[in-house]
Amino acid sequence: MNVGMLLFTMNDAIGKWLVQDYSVGQLLFIRSVAALVVLMPLIRNRPDIWRKLPERKGLHLLRMVLVASEVACFYWAVRYIPLADAFMYYLAAPIFVAALSIPLLRERVGLHRWSAILIGFVGVIIILGPGQASFSLPALIAILGSVVLALMMVMTRILTDVDGLALITYQTVGVAIAGAATLPFYWVTPSFPDFLFLCGLGLVAMAGHFSINHAFRICEANVVAPFQYTTLLWAFLLGYFIWGDVPTAQGWIGSAIIIASGLYIYVRERKKS
Repeated sequence: MNVGMLLFTMNDAIGKWLVQDYSVGQLLFIRSVAALVVLMPLIRNRPDIWRKLPERKGLHLLRMVLVASEVACFYWAVRYIPLADAFMYYLAAPIFVAALSIPLLRERVGLHRWSAILIGFVGVIIILGPGQASFSLPALIAILGSVVLALMMVMTRILTDVDGLALITYQTVGVAIAGAATLPFYWVTPSFPDFLFLCGLGLVAMAGHFSINHAFRICEANVVAPFQYTTLLWAFLLGYFIWGDVPTAQGWIGSAIIIASGLYIYVRERKKS
């Protein structure tokens, strides 16, 4: 699990570096095409994947749009804000999932979960710091990306009858199409080293997916899931050594509150199930 989280954070760090010179759409397109190349051997042995797409087509299309929007929000945000700051905002996704599951999944929520959700939102407000220098459009875009990620996670829960390979394939195709739609308006021909890094985004992301899936296969979910929060540690280390970024005390306090709230919600849900 830790390896998977490190790979995802490395992927995002590479994206932050590349998005300074290339458009978000270009990153999405090349990244997704490279990922599809990795998926091809698996897809070739599963012709049933494409036959399943017409079933609940609307939900699959909506999930594709959500995935493309979430990745676009993240890359646009990290063009302007430190990597660790973006991850701090994205840590709120489980809190948003807990809140959105009430109207969208008709889940019943008790006082404990409501309290954890509200405390998590307090952590988000502390990180944003309205009236402070950290309160900016890129920060708000990162929060929007976190909300979209939460919506995507809720959609994934709705589509629990669809296997993981199909979902990854659909979302990768969707992101590739979204990226391709922007190419006529903005394209910078990459150098050969940059092209390799652009392709590396897709390869590292797929390696991260496979690592996390393997972790869930060999260990119980309640053991490995909390390690998702190690992404903040990796983001801090990469941001510090590559760009010299140091998160504020306000950011760390807000993150600690969000992580504590998210873990509390997770533990409560595990006990209920």
